[in-house]
Amino acid sequence: MRVTKRTNIAMRVLMFCAGNPGRLVTKHEIAGRCNASENHLAQVINQLAQLGFLSTQRGRNGGLTLARPAGEVVIGDVFRALEAPVPLAECFADVDNTCPLTRACRLRDALAQAAQAFYATLDPITLEDLVCDNADLMTILAPKGPCRAKSGAGVLVNAGDLH
Repeated sequence: MRVTKRTNIAMRVLMFCAGNPGRLVTKHEIAGRCNASENHLAQVINQLAQLGFLSTQRGRNGGLTLARPAGEVVIGDVFRALEAPVPLAECFADVDNTCPLTRACRLRDALAQAAQAFYATLDPITLEDLVCDNADLMTILAPKGPCRAKSGAGVLVNAGDLH
């Protein structure tokens, strides 16, 4: 299975926001740190906001932030929302399916099961799991910002608050 460029960029955006909590981040910041064009980011950010993963604020002091805590963003849900409209193979397409084997082909069922297994693997993983306690990632996403760490019962605290 191949992940689309849109989903790849969406994950970068979500991880950037999760790695920079407590403030609005800008499309320009994300573009610089995540090696993505601002035009492509604008489309992805708009879609993530429509899907309820991001909150956006327009204007001079605008930006974006996660719409919910990183621990509540399930990666399988993100991938389903972004990848579901893209057919896995031609035979999955409602239109433009010219394959004469579709009705009798067993490969289609096997591919459908493989896709379900792919999403099932991502379902236990949250955005927090990807970002929290990941110092290498934080060096890239927020080198001057607060590093976040898990504390006790899964409550996130700023690294500066830890003594």
